[in-house]
Amino acid sequence: MRGLDARAFAVIRIDAVWLAIDPLDMRSGTEAALARVVHVFGSARPHHAYLFANRRANRMKMLVHDGIGVWLAARRLNQGKFVWPKDAAGTLALTRAQLDALVLGLPWQRIGEAGVITVL
Repeated sequence: MRGLDARAFAVIRIDAVWLAIDPLDMRSGTEAALARVVHVFGSARPHHAYLFANRRANRMKMLVHDGIGVWLAARRLNQGKFVWPKDAAGTLALTRAQLDALVLGLPWQRIGEAGVITVL
């Protein structure tokens, strides 16, 4: 597969990414995570991804509605923590570049519009 764009083989289309500030119990399965998405975000929209972390922010779950059903993925860092907002309330929208940085444990808030310098 050399030379081919990995996104060409994407299984799940994601048009929007949403991050929940409040932690989720990582023992939650698909149904409990879906109920939490509906409670926090109001609904689970097709082709949207919803991110949750545990209290220590070293584990993350992402629920994606693909238009037919839902996918639930989990990620755990062996060292360190995900950069999760603590002083914000509610939810945040992320770009694809911010999501890519977040899942690697990088400071995603500095990517995109949030990192633009406007005053000298």
